[in-house]
This record gives sequence, structure tokens and C-alpha cells, in this order.
Amino acid sequence: MLRVRCLRGGSRGAEAAHLIGAMVGRALSGWVQRAFRSTSSSAAAPMALNVDEPVTEHAAEECPVCAYNEWDPLEEVIVGRAENACVPPFTVEVKANTYEKYWPFYQKYGGQTFPKDHVKKAVAEIEEMCNILRHEGVNVTRPEPIDWSFEYKTPDFTSTGMYAAMPRDILIVVGNEIIEAPMAWRARFFEYRAYRPLIKDYFRRGAKWTTAPKPTMADELYDQEYPIRTVEDRHKLAAQGNFVTTEFEPCFDAADFIRAGTDIFVQRSQVTNYMGIEWMRRHLAPTYKIHIISFKDPNPMHIDATFNIIGPGLVLSNPDRPCRQIDMFKKAGWTVVSPPTPLIPDDHPLWMSSKWLSMNVLMLDEKRVMVDAYETSIQKMFENLGIKTIKVSIRHANSLGGGFHCWTTDVRRRGTLQSYFL
Repeated sequence: MLRVRCLRGGSRGAEAAHLIGAMVGRALSGWVQRAFRSTSSSAAAPMALNVDEPVTEHAAEECPVCAYNEWDPLEEVIVGRAENACVPPFTVEVKANTYEKYWPFYQKYGGQTFPKDHVKKAVAEIEEMCNILRHEGVNVTRPEPIDWSFEYKTPDFTSTGMYAAMPRDILIVVGNEIIEAPMAWRARFFEYRAYRPLIKDYFRRGAKWTTAPKPTMADELYDQEYPIRTVEDRHKLAAQGNFVTTEFEPCFDAADFIRAGTDIFVQRSQVTNYMGIEWMRRHLAPTYKIHIISFKDPNPMHIDATFNIIGPGLVLSNPDRPCRQIDMFKKAGWTVVSPPTPLIPDDHPLWMSSKWLSMNVLMLDEKRVMVDAYETSIQKMFENLGIKTIKVSIRHANSLGGGFHCWTTDVRRRGTLQSYFL
């Protein structure tokens, strides 16, 4: 039997931080007032600051950002954009995360836009997806459109950008905090810029906002001689725990984490290293516990097409990529469901993902799921589970690297913090 424990009294860490902040604020209030009086009016900041105003933490019901899991009733979501999407340059980290049959595509088109007709169809699909979400009562926000073909240079590398299509990769909401992931692809170094207007608005309205340490993405972060030639090579390297990213500095994509109340599960992948996982563990402790799990996966990158938690004690587990710790979930009383084989045709281009995007679904609540309109087998599976399917076609959007879960970040879900994994 699944055991559920409701936590009362909030986060001890948050309470401590609030208490310390209030004490420091009172101690410095007089000093700040004197400092401002001594500053000339011409140098004054344009936004008024009331230094006597207490710094308070918004309650969950007041904060615009609040989510504890993947299935509570969805109230607000960020949906990505396909506009101006560019093929990333064919660097070592991109090579390690893509299938060899598409390597000539990257070698030819790296730094250029994805095929325009295909992107146009993807844009239309995502617009319809947004309309359906609104019809289901969900507020939809979008990142800014940006020219991703612009070449940029840091002290460590030169690259062009990619897109702002997959907010799940860069943003994760834990409680009333929105966390920006550092990312691991050089082509995604500045991807956060498309989301900053949204995040600043959430912050002004009371959300916590944390940016994880930004990696330099210097050559030392990557195994420049990563020896991949075949699928067999990938299986062997993954089984040995060898990945294209090193432990030179923390890196992670948010999509390698998946939430279930006080327990958050993560995989070490081609884009998420142990230093990145440890940063998240320390940052979220003691309220949240990070569990590292692994899979028989030759190309681990993002957990949600391999292991997708869809309800309290209910998880979709990819039969082609079995979880090595699955008994841990069964002992906790969880129901493990193997989704059916995807139906997407072999000739449909999937430049950045696998067919298993069929299980990359978005839960609108425990009894409603957004699922691909053509994946009739998984629709029947959900119906047998008593879950209503909201059918949407995003096949052309799939080609850019994600399903419904990838194309979204749930900003607000109506629920409370609970423990589902005892």
C-alpha cells in the first residue's frame, strides 16, 4: 500500500532564512536610510525602496510560483517557442547526445536554422497546444522570441544558439522557487535570456528565484576524445559510468530531475554530472531529498521519456530502458506501468530524441493527461488507468527534441507538500 505523509509547518530552511533575514534587515535599516540620505538625488535609483518594509515570504496560496510534483491540478505553465530554432554546431557534447544517422545533418546544418517548413508546422502545433491548455483552464505564458543564429564568444568558446523550445530543460519549480539550470551544451549557454522577462515578473510577484552556478563550458568540462561510434559503444560507456561531461564543474539540465513531493529523482546523464546533482542536493536540503537512479540507457539525457511520474505512487517506466532501482519503488508501494511501443513512423525525423516521446506526457491533474493524438496505444493505456486523454498532435514539434513534458514547465500546481516515498 502506498503511504502518503503530509508535511505541516513548512520548510525549516525557509523559516530560518526568513528569521535571519528579518533580524539583519532591522539591524541594517538605519544604516541604509543614512546611506540613501547622503546620496545625491541625481544618483538615486529610479525604483523607490522602502527600507522599513519587512521582507516577507509569500504563502503558497499567494505566490505565483508553486509546484511540488508532476500531477497536482495545473494552473499555470510556460510553453516553449519553436520560432527561430537553430541546429546546434556539431560539437563533442552534441555528438554524444544524438544518433549517428543524424550526424551528417548536424555537420551540414550546424549553426543554421532547422528546415523552415518543418519549423512553421511545429509553431502551428504548439500554438494549438496552447489554445487547448487554455481551454482546459490553464494559464499559458511564453518565452521571448530571440534570434538564435547570432554567434557569441566567451573566453572559453564560440558558438551560435539553439532555441527556447524546451523550458523543462532549463527551469524547474520546487515549491515556490524557480531554479534556472546551468545547462551543458554550449549552444544553450544563453538560452536563459528568453525566459528572464517571465522569471523577473514571477520574482516581483513573490516567487523565489535561484540561478545555479553557470559553468564556463571550457574544454575541460567535456571528454574531447569520447569514443562513440556505434550503439554498442554507447551501451558500454553508459554501463561503465562514462559520459561526455566530466566533473570539472557543476552542470545539469533541469529535465534530468523529476519531482514527487519531498522526494526528487535524478539521473547522471550526458548533460548532468555528479557535481550538479550535489549542488541541487545541498541547495534543497533538508526539506527535499535527492535520489540518484539509473537506467539501462545507451544515451541518457533527460529523465522524462524514460521514467515519468504521473501520479502519487504511479510511474511510467520505459521497458527499453529499465530502471536499475525499480524494486525500491515497488517496495514503497508504487505502481510501475510499462507504456506500449510508440507508433511514430520510422521515416519521421527525430533529430534530437527517440520515439519514446510518446510517454513524455503532461499531467493536467491526476485524471487528465495531454497525449499525442496519433499514439492510440498509450491513449488506451491511460483510459484503462482511469485517466482522461487530451489528444493533441505535435509530431513536427517532436522533431525538435521533446514531447508535451519537455515543451512545458509547470509554474503553478494547486497542492501541498507531501511525502510519497517512505
